[in-house]
Amino acid sequence: MTSIILLTQRNLRLFFRDRVGVFFSLLSALILIALYALFLGGLQVSSLKDQLPGASDHDIGWFVNAWVFAGITMITTLTTALAAMGVFVDDNVSGRFRDFIVSPIRRTHLVLGYLIASFIVSVTMSAVIIVIGQLYMLTQGNELLSLPNLLQTAGFVLASSAVFAAFAAFVVTFLNSAGAFAAFSTVVGSLIGFLSGAYVPSGTLPEGVVSGMNALPFAQAAMLIRMPFTESALGALLTGEGQALSSLQEFYGITASVGSFAITPNIALIELALLFVIFIALGVWRLSRKIR
Repeated sequence: MTSIILLTQRNLRLFFRDRVGVFFSLLSALILIALYALFLGGLQVSSLKDQLPGASDHDIGWFVNAWVFAGITMITTLTTALAAMGVFVDDNVSGRFRDFIVSPIRRTHLVLGYLIASFIVSVTMSAVIIVIGQLYMLTQGNELLSLPNLLQTAGFVLASSAVFAAFAAFVVTFLNSAGAFAAFSTVVGSLIGFLSGAYVPSGTLPEGVVSGMNALPFAQAAMLIRMPFTESALGALLTGEGQALSSLQEFYGITASVGSFAITPNIALIELALLFVIFIALGVWRLSRKIR
C-alpha cells in the first residue's frame, strides 16, 4: 500500500509540475467557455426566448449558464484523466520502466499508481471547473447549486472520472510516442464536445445521430451531470409546465434515449459501472504487458 501511495504521489507531482500540460488538459473546457461567452451563449438565449416568450431573461440566462457548465464539467472529467496518463507515456518513451522493473516494486502497484493518479487529477480539475462555474453563476445573479444537487453532482463526477480514468489507462497503451499521445489528446478534446452534446444541444441534430450519441458513455455521463446542475434553473424557467419541461430536457440532453428506449439515470450508471469494470480489466492487463 505504501508503494502505491508513493507512486501515485510521484505521478501527481510530475503531472502538476508541467504547467503547460495542465493548461492543455483544460483547453477543451476553456474553448467551450470562450465559444459560449462570445456567441453560442447568445444564440441559446435567443432561441429559448423564441420558444418561451413568457420566461424572464434572468431565468433563461440561468438555465443556459447551468447547462453550459454541466457540459464543461463532463468534458473535464475525460480530458484531464487522459492528460494525467501522459506520465505513463513519458515513462514508456524514456525507458523508465526498466528502472521500475529492477526495483522491488510490484507491477500491479505501478499500474495502480498511474490509474489512481489519473482519477485524482480528473476529480480535482473537475472540482476546479465546478467552483469556477459557481463563481460565474454568482456574478450573473444566478443561484448556486443547492447542497443536495451539489452532492449529487459530486457523485456523478466521481463516477465519470473513474470510468474515464480506466478508459484512458486502456487507450494509452496503444500510444508509443509523445507525438501520438498529443495527437490523440487533440482529437479527443475536439470530438468530446460534439459526442456529449456540449457544443450544440442534441435536439438540433438528426434523430439517428442523437440515438448514436446517447448510446455512448460520453452523452450519458453528461446527462447525469446536467440533471442536478440544471434542476433549479428548469424549475424556475418552466413552473408547472410538465410537457414543456420534458421537451426541453430532451432537447438539451438532460434526458436521453436511444430510439424509443429511454435511458434512465440508473441505466446510465449501470452502463458506466460495466464500462469501468471492462476498461479497468483491459487497462491493467495492457499496462502490465507494457511495463517490461
